[in-house]
Amino acid sequence: MAVRTILARLIGLALAAASGSALADQFDYSLYMSFEHSDNITLSTSAPISQNVIIPGVNFAYTQQGSTIQATATGNLEYRDYPGNNFGNQTVGALAAQANWTVVPQRLDVFAQDYAGVEPVDALAPNAPSNQQQTNVLAVGPTLHFRVGEAMTGQAELHYINSYASKLTEFNSSRGNAAFRLFRDLNPTDQLSFNAEYQHVHFTDSALAGPDYDRYEAYGSYSTRLTHFDANLTAGWTQIDYKGSGSSLSDPLARVTVGWRPSPQSTFTLSGAYQYVDAAQSILQPNSVQIGTDVVPLQPVAQVLSDVRGGINTGTAIISSDIYKEQRLEASYNYRDERLSLTAAPAYDKLDYVNATTLNQTNRGVSFTASYKLRPTVTLSGFTTVDRFVYNNIDRTDKDYRFGIDFGHQWTPHWSWHASYVRQIRSSNAAAQSYHENEYLLTVVFTR
Repeated sequence: MAVRTILARLIGLALAAASGSALADQFDYSLYMSFEHSDNITLSTSAPISQNVIIPGVNFAYTQQGSTIQATATGNLEYRDYPGNNFGNQTVGALAAQANWTVVPQRLDVFAQDYAGVEPVDALAPNAPSNQQQTNVLAVGPTLHFRVGEAMTGQAELHYINSYASKLTEFNSSRGNAAFRLFRDLNPTDQLSFNAEYQHVHFTDSALAGPDYDRYEAYGSYSTRLTHFDANLTAGWTQIDYKGSGSSLSDPLARVTVGWRPSPQSTFTLSGAYQYVDAAQSILQPNSVQIGTDVVPLQPVAQVLSDVRGGINTGTAIISSDIYKEQRLEASYNYRDERLSLTAAPAYDKLDYVNATTLNQTNRGVSFTASYKLRPTVTLSGFTTVDRFVYNNIDRTDKDYRFGIDFGHQWTPHWSWHASYVRQIRSSNAAAQSYHENEYLLTVVFTR
């Protein structure tokens, strides 16, 4: 799927949502021009390449909460020009979008979500321009709502899911997902649910991806929605049957998401999982928690990184067709007042792959971000991230350090500029994998 296809989806989503009541729409966008200089753009150990990059781009945020269409979308499209012909120029896009069309009120909805981004081709190699690819995961389908007696409601879902990577064709797949759910409200704030799901996964390039498989899941969930506290607890079982080989996987499933706001300025979040998952499913998982009427990101450092870098960041997902067992725990503390914003976010993640066991890894990390308004129009921001990756089956350990600082000035209601500096260091016991880079950026932004 080319970037132009992703852009077409962005426009189509916006036009479809715009057909509703204009009073319910909110559309914001900004145009930016970034000038970047890197003293080691290939992240090489011994032969660094100094490179300038010119990056024009546009990003937008769209929201509609109408009676027929409910939609949210944030998107970014940028062109990367590498003067000197050291690298081919790139057009890349990022999108996080959800839309729901109420066809028959309280009976039938059509739901769609689409996530596009830039991810590494080889997760074990440095993140050079040649080690980047465009990915996209789309899910769309109807949801039927019904009642079961006086105390319970239910819904049946039938979704089509498509995953695509521009370079690793083993990621490309078509999936059919069916789900049956029952809900019982215990009181105005608490709810229990029973969920049964079936998914059939077909890979476009079976020679690289391996056999197709069927996935069965049954689990129960408890959720509570209070003014300052939200939680969702899930426990169940997963069964995966591979086609042709007769092999299967079976293990418990557990997920937890918690958000707590003890004061208007402070927020705590916690997210954890013990589950079988693959890259496409991971991309579709929620990346935020709702606390009261506010939506809080589970990985808040990502927004700060985008602000400092001035555009689309390369993600950290391992793009492959392989299933892995994930044991994950992430937490964050956010503080925000009129002038100061702070975040601390520790994380632990252990991945055990079914087939490509060289990628088995244990990751521990922590990130800190801060933003302070020196004046109403002048902001100083910064971040620090420290990560330790241990690849259990290849005797490799990587220690990654990144920090950055950004000076931003809003000189008119529509125009602003940013001067940024980012440094990243990797210390690795693997040959030719250690590096350091200094990155300087100057960005001019027009905001609608």
